[in-house]
Amino acid sequence: MNARNIVLIGFMGTGKSTVAHELAQRFGWKRVDLDASIEEAEKATIPQLFADKGEPYFRRAETEALRRELEGVEGRVVATGGGAVLAEENRAIMTANGLVVALTADEETIVRRVKDDPNRPLLQGDLRERVRTLLGQRKHAYDFAHVRIDTSDKTVERIADEIAAHLAR
Repeated sequence: MNARNIVLIGFMGTGKSTVAHELAQRFGWKRVDLDASIEEAEKATIPQLFADKGEPYFRRAETEALRRELEGVEGRVVATGGGAVLAEENRAIMTANGLVVALTADEETIVRRVKDDPNRPLLQGDLRERVRTLLGQRKHAYDFAHVRIDTSDKTVERIADEIAAHLAR
């Protein structure tokens, strides 16, 4: 597959931002953090958007950001938010405009990676229970991806190597 862009999807804490940084450096492509793109366009943080305008508003802003960052461009590595895959329209935008790579990790790895991050509005309350519940709800949400990679016990370089191999096909 000769993709124009790489789109990283997956649950929070699976390494999307870290892997995006590595891939962008490796290929000389632009790295796009979709949440940062939304924050810039909306002039508010993700937690503020959730609190002030609600999740439905945020999800619409997310779709607009995907269009802006992927349609008609190439040479981008886009790290999406964990819930960007929930809307069919978003999945269509992603698959039409790049190699979609689902990054996964086991529950323990995810909890370890996100436990100290205050910018996770969906993880308020009992962290382990919220992660378990959301993983269950999103169990098949990433099935549309062209590639699936478990990041639990891999270095960022190895993950990038695997993605690069798929890109060259």
